[in-house]
Amino acid sequence: MSEQTATRTAAPAVDLFDRVALGVVGLSIVTFLLGWTTLFERTGTDTAVAGLSLFTMFGAVFLLAGLGLIASGIASYVGAFETTADRYTGIGTGFGIGVVGFAAGGLATTILFEVGATGSALAGIVVALVVTAGVAVLPEDLGTTLPVGLLGLVWGGLLVSGVVDAGWFWNPPSLDATFHAPIVVPLVTIALSLLVAWSGAIVAAGFGSQGRQNGAYLLIGLNAFGMIAVLLLLILFVVRKGLPKLLEGAQFGPGLGISVPFLTNGVMLGQQYNGIFPAIVGTVWLVIGAVVLAVPMGIGAAVFLTEYAEQGRFTAVIETATNALWSTPSIVYGLFGYAFLVPRFGNSNSLLAGMFVLGFMLLPLVVITSRESIKSVPDEYRDASAALGVDQWQTIRSVVLPAAMPGVVTGVILGVGRIAGETAPILLVTSGQPFPARAPSVLGSFRFVATPPFVQNEALLQASSALPYQLYAVITAGVGQEEAFGWGTALVLLMVVLGFYAIGIASRIYFRRKLHQ
Repeated sequence: MSEQTATRTAAPAVDLFDRVALGVVGLSIVTFLLGWTTLFERTGTDTAVAGLSLFTMFGAVFLLAGLGLIASGIASYVGAFETTADRYTGIGTGFGIGVVGFAAGGLATTILFEVGATGSALAGIVVALVVTAGVAVLPEDLGTTLPVGLLGLVWGGLLVSGVVDAGWFWNPPSLDATFHAPIVVPLVTIALSLLVAWSGAIVAAGFGSQGRQNGAYLLIGLNAFGMIAVLLLLILFVVRKGLPKLLEGAQFGPGLGISVPFLTNGVMLGQQYNGIFPAIVGTVWLVIGAVVLAVPMGIGAAVFLTEYAEQGRFTAVIETATNALWSTPSIVYGLFGYAFLVPRFGNSNSLLAGMFVLGFMLLPLVVITSRESIKSVPDEYRDASAALGVDQWQTIRSVVLPAAMPGVVTGVILGVGRIAGETAPILLVTSGQPFPARAPSVLGSFRFVATPPFVQNEALLQASSALPYQLYAVITAGVGQEEAFGWGTALVLLMVVLGFYAIGIASRIYFRRKLHQ
């Protein structure tokens, strides 16, 4: 193995070394992407790539990548190329590859010898300990390439030889379940592609600290890309399923205006095109009511806890309580509303009860994010304001809160995204007729009276529908409308949530620009 150096030579042979490493990274990224498209059935087992079936192509890629990694590691070790490989791989990398060894060893033992879960776990632990210890003491150029390359060769050989093909399945002896190739192969391919890309990125940078940094960056980047890709695929799937129903009977054109019956109609007998307008209005009012209840109260509590209260046991208890409340399941809030609020609002489900319950759900996050945003405001701002003779409340109102507002708005955005799609609380405290003909007229129902509370609103005290409740009724309970109606409702719910996000993002941008003026 070569000694550690600060630079790598610029000989033509090094160009070949780089090309092999970059080729490994490129191939692994291709299999990573194809693995996701196969998992979401955008490509299938019968898809042909360069004249090869998809699984055979996966196998050929892993064979090439495995050979490339092993050859690169050995070439660096024998000194054929100038690299900056460390003397030892290290316990961190050894432990990471040991975790992979635990999974591979346990699965291989179960498949080959048909042992139960206990035997599989014991075999996996033994393999993990051996792999961790072995990799940790190997030179870095061997420790980061040989194990990954061997895994690539084994998985590629299984796919190319047809041992694992489109008809392969596995029945674990200790589980009453069957794992089929169309699911298993893409999942293993995605995971192994990440590992191969990580190793290839380390090789491409010549090992050493720069190689480890490149490998970490690539791994994080691919994971982030994978999460975004999954989100986009889910959105596209909902759009594809729901758009035909959304546009059913719609008219666009000169002299016709814009007419989308699915968005503007309720559900009525004899009507040609039924819609979800009452549910949209109910959802919007629920969110507006929750925001009006939670945001001022949450910001006020955050200001008191951060700027006025002494930082001690009291504030620590409040912080723990708010974190616990934010992680509390929504059904618990719904049960609280059903037991405590519904009897006090006419003993029947109502829009007002839903606003309170969703407001209670939103409140902890507003308190948490507002406190963190206020804490992040530099103390120099407060000191400068105090030096000008401004009292504490004016400093908070004119200096601290404007500086913290972008973070507060971010917290509200996250909270609205959660409460707008909640079903359990709405089902318990707000739900009425799931497919009403008319929307609740909240603004038109206010009237003043001579007795406390001097204002009445019958619409707030009546049951209402909402998009999540309607979606539950169609998809889960299977009542009221056909399945296409449910997919259209899901698409509109997604649009409503994204609309609230857009409003929140625009508000955050506005406050940031105002802050920097």
